[in-house]
Amino acid sequence: MGLESRDYMRTDARPVREGVRHMDVARVAFLRRTYLHLAGAIVAFVVVESLLQKAPFIESLVQAMSGRFAWLLVIGLFMGVAYGADRLARSSAGPGMQYIGLGLYIAAQALIFAPLLYMATRSSSDGVLGTAALVTFGVCAALTGYVFISGINFSWLRGVVAVGGVAAILTIVCAAIFGFSLGVFFAGLMIMLAASVLLYQTSAAIHDWRTDQHVAAALGLFASVMMMFYYVVFFLMGRD
Repeated sequence: MGLESRDYMRTDARPVREGVRHMDVARVAFLRRTYLHLAGAIVAFVVVESLLQKAPFIESLVQAMSGRFAWLLVIGLFMGVAYGADRLARSSAGPGMQYIGLGLYIAAQALIFAPLLYMATRSSSDGVLGTAALVTFGVCAALTGYVFISGINFSWLRGVVAVGGVAAILTIVCAAIFGFSLGVFFAGLMIMLAASVLLYQTSAAIHDWRTDQHVAAALGLFASVMMMFYYVVFFLMGRD
């Protein structure tokens, strides 16, 4: 999920609230770069996913990914790629390596989204994706605004996010092995987890990340936004 280690983050985080009200020029520039990269990552995801959904092999790809154990393999590969991409995005080897990490993560997200969006565009009522995009944007904008305005440091959510992520993965694995479906209740819980991740990542961007780590910070925010979008789509489809 793009959870960053404290080893890669600033150790001189300002007190709660002061960091927002009295941010220096370097921190403001860092946040501007971070959110520009987040916007670029979202646009890149839309382009890649659109091309993937129009590819002649998309139906075969979705069928290959839809089996219970095939989906477990896909999730395992995604987690491996996500971990590697996150490490590359934080790399001190230079911007090129960091952008490779962000690009890999965008591609991995496009692949993991492929079956869900394929079903959403072909099996659900019209407007599901548009509604999901509006809901995701609205919730993310509201949570981001709250963190910036309040100045609260949500670093304490790190443990909540870690435990919630492990519980979610175990639930998904059990669902694939034992064949039970994940309903709208699970989707609702995952939306709440995604909101917690976004609060944590936004707070980290304000208080913790070094000002030269905008690519890694953008990857973390992108992960939380994509997680929320995925489960908002899942939730809306489950209600149809």
